[in-house]
Amino acid sequence: MENKKNILTRTYLTYIFMCVFALGILYRICVIQFVEGAEWRAKADAFTTKVEDMEAVRGNIFDANGALLATSLPYYEIAFDINTPAITEKLFKSNRDSLALLLSELFHDKGPREYLTILNKARKDKDRYVLLKRNVSYKDLQTLKTFPIFRKGRRGGLVTLQTNRRERPFQMLAGRTIGMSRVGIQPVGLEGAFDTVLMGVSGKRLMQKIAGGVWRPINDENEVEPKDGSDLYTTIDINLQDVATHALLKTLLKNEASHGCAILMEVKTGAIKAIANLTRSKNDSVSYNESFNYAIGYPTEPGSTFKLASMLAVIDDYGVSLDEKIVVGNGECTYYNKTVKDAHAPDEPILTVQRVFETSSNVGVTKLITKYYSKNPQQFADKLGSFHLNKKLGLSIPGEGVPRIPQTKTKYWSGVTLPQLSYGYESLITPLQTLTLYNAVANDGRMVKPTFVKEIRRNGIIVKQFETEVLIEHLVKPETIRKVKVMLEGVVSNGSGKSLNITAFKVGGKTGTAQIARNGTYGRVGERLYQASFVGYFPAENPLYTCIVVINSPSNGVYYGAAVAGPVFKEIAEKVYSSSLNCIEPVNNGNKLLTKAPEVITAKSNELGSVASAFKIPVKSSNSESFVKQNKPDAGKWELSETDLQAQLRKGIMPNLSGLSAKDALFLLENNGFYVQLQGFGSVKKQSLEAGQRFSKGNKIVLTLG
Repeated sequence: MENKKNILTRTYLTYIFMCVFALGILYRICVIQFVEGAEWRAKADAFTTKVEDMEAVRGNIFDANGALLATSLPYYEIAFDINTPAITEKLFKSNRDSLALLLSELFHDKGPREYLTILNKARKDKDRYVLLKRNVSYKDLQTLKTFPIFRKGRRGGLVTLQTNRRERPFQMLAGRTIGMSRVGIQPVGLEGAFDTVLMGVSGKRLMQKIAGGVWRPINDENEVEPKDGSDLYTTIDINLQDVATHALLKTLLKNEASHGCAILMEVKTGAIKAIANLTRSKNDSVSYNESFNYAIGYPTEPGSTFKLASMLAVIDDYGVSLDEKIVVGNGECTYYNKTVKDAHAPDEPILTVQRVFETSSNVGVTKLITKYYSKNPQQFADKLGSFHLNKKLGLSIPGEGVPRIPQTKTKYWSGVTLPQLSYGYESLITPLQTLTLYNAVANDGRMVKPTFVKEIRRNGIIVKQFETEVLIEHLVKPETIRKVKVMLEGVVSNGSGKSLNITAFKVGGKTGTAQIARNGTYGRVGERLYQASFVGYFPAENPLYTCIVVINSPSNGVYYGAAVAGPVFKEIAEKVYSSSLNCIEPVNNGNKLLTKAPEVITAKSNELGSVASAFKIPVKSSNSESFVKQNKPDAGKWELSETDLQAQLRKGIMPNLSGLSAKDALFLLENNGFYVQLQGFGSVKKQSLEAGQRFSKGNKIVLTLG
């Protein structure tokens, strides 16, 4: 009995314990569900959902005329939510075969049966995300949206994830200046400089994690659409860019050069119309590409093109005459341990300043500069600095090289620096900085900053324009500019640039040939590397463009600036000149070409009156709609008299329609009940009903035009 009582007690205790435990679980469930529910749901969602950025479409980059230089092409990852509630079993079974066939025909990667197997398996397994294809073009996506089931849009289970790929339609042309933008890589060129303008604002999209660790987008009413980037309109003219690039490439190949650049700039505005940078490929000696922007990022010793800066300084500071005599001897002189030589023996032992510049005499320039600046060489350095040669131009694109003009109180200055500096050594200047100086001379002393961008537009509306920025209003005295222009034009007409041989227009410019230092030395004769250049402006009478060409390390035995860089300059200048209306004067040169008033056909008085007013032809006629004809074709003015065409038609008599336009003949005849048939083009030459014949309404008439 006692044992039975103990067993019952234990049973009751166990039962009570189980009830309490169950109540505890129930209580905890209620707390989790109703009290802590929001917190736990948030934690669960954190593991199965996330907010992802939606990339905005990057803005386009255009040339000055609206040609597309860089754009973002959309590509899509295509997936199928085959078990979305909107796709019923009946809808799926009735369309799966045709859908599989169309997918196979569109993508050409799997057969219809293979696609059908994928669809059936996904439907059976309750799969909510079936990846169909990556990198699908926008055109193919639009085709895909017309397929069975997919044509229902989101209700049809079509899932798309967009990515954008940056493309340059013109490939290599101005490639380094335009730049490139890729994920994980710092953008360069205009792409880098205007990255925030072009990139737009990212959107937000809710993503859900499904089986297999795959994230899929969720249709969410709170989704934030991305805002596309603004468009950039550059100063580059793609047609001129094509000319510059191919002219440069041809010379690089011919001379087996290492690399080179060419820049074309508008004189008044500083707008860069073309900029080409080509480097020989490491693995292919006949292939060149745009891998580095030498034009703005590679300062070198410029050589003889720097002599313009020396002449500007000494003429402006001391009023040196172009006829001043300089003793050059046999074309060789020595400063301390440095011997300066001319590339060619001088014409005479004594040359004028102008002839020194025209023949690019190193000896003549060093003697001129040391004569005036040897007692105060810092004055010369300061003068060069006033030409903006010792600091960056502050370009809108990154990567500008740092120039250097040595100063007397630094380690770079020695006893031979002044003569060396005078003809382009011991200094570092980029090609664009050299061009900017020459452009200032062409622009009558007004130095403007080189520009690459005209304006920024958003949805076709201009949001910002870039105006011409003046760096130096007056570079030197007007008389100095006049003198150096005479010298620059003399280089091409009678000096080292004579081989350019441009007859259609005059050019002012300067050749340059510089030895390239390697490891601090210039190498032995026969092993030296050279840099050939030519820089100038055209047409000389009214400069519209400046251009510089620099060829580095030509290796076919020819290395002088006129012979290597000159042909590139010539080809660019001639093609720009021939294609630019700004370069060509009007054929009539302001004189009147008309010696007599032109002959006219019979027409309405008010119409001929409008023509006469527009062309300023003296005329005497009424402003009525009556028809008039010309009386004296050889007169210096229009003498017009009214015809009786309408009066004759009202009387039922066929008038002489000769000379009428087809429009006016139809107007007259159809208003009087004729059925008119026209043959040919022009004005009336012949009519089937003779003038003077009577007619009745409904008659047919054939008019022959010519």
